[in-house]
Amino acid sequence: MRLAPGFPTGSTFRLARTALLLSALAAAPAWAADAAAAKTAAKVSADAGPALDAKPPVEAKPAAKPGRDGDSAGAAQAAVSKNGDPQVRAQLDALGYKYQVDEDGDFVLTFGLDEKRSQMAYVLSRTQRFGSLKVREIWSPAYRTADGGALPAPIANRLLEDGQLSKLGGWVSQDGVAVFVVKIDADAPNHTLDDAIDYAVRAADQMEAELTPGQDDF
Repeated sequence: MRLAPGFPTGSTFRLARTALLLSALAAAPAWAADAAAAKTAAKVSADAGPALDAKPPVEAKPAAKPGRDGDSAGAAQAAVSKNGDPQVRAQLDALGYKYQVDEDGDFVLTFGLDEKRSQMAYVLSRTQRFGSLKVREIWSPAYRTADGGALPAPIANRLLEDGQLSKLGGWVSQDGVAVFVVKIDADAPNHTLDDAIDYAVRAADQMEAELTPGQDDF
């Protein structure tokens, strides 16, 4: 993963391709309730060297996900292998990423951004179709409400403003969590998937730092 040209970040750094050892939760509400404890990230040097140490492993996963390939969420989930999409697995392996496959068959990654911050990302195995299009989603969470309810109006408006400036992707709200989502061709080559993960992670972490200064829940 590399620094995306023109991406608005604070300090210059390179995302480390380091391991997240993340167990999936069977309980769906953990996405909103336990996300503060939901990652382990290797701290990295500014030169993106190997991991120096790691945050304690913890667990989280989104509640319900929209249906894929025209099915309901439940039917789509049942159709996905617990080992995840073999195409995504092969691509992540080729890119040198470490990952965990959660209970829904989606790939969970955490990246160390610098010595203080890290950020989660999900590469979904399920795809969506519209006409001739087949789309894969990359998710990265940035904010959650205390009660899992609707996002406060000022937060929602800020996310809409940010989405207007985004080169890739935009914001969605699910179970009180604001998630940055990038959608790409499901058969996109490795470098496209790499760029999509890169952008999603940076966009989400930057917004998390803005909305909740001093916190790093995701």
